[in-house]
Amino acid sequence: MGKLHLNKDSIIEARKHALKIAKETQKFIDSHTTVTVERTVCRLLGIDGVDSFDVPLPNVVVDHVVKYGDLGIGVANYLAAAIKGTGKEIDEIVTLIMKKKIKLTNYPIPTKAETKKLLKKYMDASLFTIKDNKAKRESFFQKYGEKEGPSLYVIVATGNIYEDVTQAKAAAKAGADVVAVIRTTGQSLLDFVPYGPTTEGFGGTYATQENFSIMRKALDEVGEELGRYIMLVNYASGLCMPEIAAMGALERLDMMLNDSLYGILFRDINMQRTFIDQYFSRVINSYSGIIINTGEDNYLTTSDAITEAHTVLASQFINEQFALLANMKEELQGLGHAFEIDPDVENGFLYEIAQAQMARDIFPKAPLKYMPPTKHMTGNIFKGHVQNALFNIVTTTTNQRIHLLGMLTEAVHTPYMSDRYLAIENAKYINKTMKNFGDEIEFKKDGIISSRANKVLEDATMLLGEIANIGIFETLERGIFAGIKRPQTSGKGLKGVALKGIEYVNPVLDRMVNELKEVN
Repeated sequence: MGKLHLNKDSIIEARKHALKIAKETQKFIDSHTTVTVERTVCRLLGIDGVDSFDVPLPNVVVDHVVKYGDLGIGVANYLAAAIKGTGKEIDEIVTLIMKKKIKLTNYPIPTKAETKKLLKKYMDASLFTIKDNKAKRESFFQKYGEKEGPSLYVIVATGNIYEDVTQAKAAAKAGADVVAVIRTTGQSLLDFVPYGPTTEGFGGTYATQENFSIMRKALDEVGEELGRYIMLVNYASGLCMPEIAAMGALERLDMMLNDSLYGILFRDINMQRTFIDQYFSRVINSYSGIIINTGEDNYLTTSDAITEAHTVLASQFINEQFALLANMKEELQGLGHAFEIDPDVENGFLYEIAQAQMARDIFPKAPLKYMPPTKHMTGNIFKGHVQNALFNIVTTTTNQRIHLLGMLTEAVHTPYMSDRYLAIENAKYINKTMKNFGDEIEFKKDGIISSRANKVLEDATMLLGEIANIGIFETLERGIFAGIKRPQTSGKGLKGVALKGIEYVNPVLDRMVNELKEVN
């Protein structure tokens, strides 16, 4: 079982517990919907744009349903009813809603089969675009070849999409393989998706479909110049998780940050809302071939990386099972972890290798997203550069596929372009000079590294057993992850959760799931 002589029985038991956790949660997911899920249905039926008050049209439609009808019936049913009752197209119906000349609740709800038939041509258009984007991505990789070794991942976060483009192109020319556009501070808490290109943001740039399009076009241009495909990343986590996933699919993003617990723990988003939303978002990601990045690294910003390492592994197991239930292949599961042990800890480097190699051994097909040191970075840029070099060594040695580069001024400011260049240079040097180092070494069966990994695995398995007994909702209420307690019936977005009625149908989700099952 890989290099670390891990206890196979513990791995099997851990997966068994995680599957039980995910399946029990899935029962709740399957019986509920949210305003975000329904807005995503609208987007994938071609509803886009804003009204005269700059309210996104998917919000206009779903707010209308909430006000006059029952969200638990599903927006698809109401739209199909209006199409059948008026003989008009969806865009005409949306216009009538904006002008307050129509109520969707005035029309009899069709059968589920009728709803799917009436909406088929609208779904066909969006799903064709998504499939075409997936095919284009695959053709680019065939043309240029896929990256050998870790994909060098950098961040741009100017707040201005056009300045982001300048920085992204410079990063690609310096050697970056993946560019992530960080969202502006607080966007994860917006219960709508802004519209159009944006030039103002704090600590990042608004995630909008137009911004996705602008950056995708720019990276394709520089990729053609360099003879490499440059991957694009944005953030789906938050109150609009499936909507942003849908927009990413329509604009050919390649990765999306998507975690089943992050929004609950670190943004106080209601857990019911998050679990429901993450499922639909992951189905969309899977359907479009988008790699997800999970957020386990965040646990270590609030907890000790040595004593709480098992919570990272437990979360990886849980994220894996939620992803599998969304019909997502392991190759799309960029499970997250981080190099966050205090640099003053004796043999800390060995413990970092243990954690990273353990993740590789347990999840051999997953690309894995490895985060750089941040918590213990200081204003000492020289020591910081050494910390990043050690992180890069672990990345290369343990074959982490998504390699988010650390910057030497990490703790001081958003890095200069020169800092980004030095980070890429550092990683390229280590990746090249140590390319096959991991293939050349073995670990002592009872040595520090193997013993540490087995201890973390044992603790994670025990924790998963506890969670399986009490359920994920109770677990989060007790604050078992990251020491953060979240009540089940509070948090942002709870009002947007609705119990599905017997008539409910989500034709887009049903179709994606059915097609994924046929392929998988």
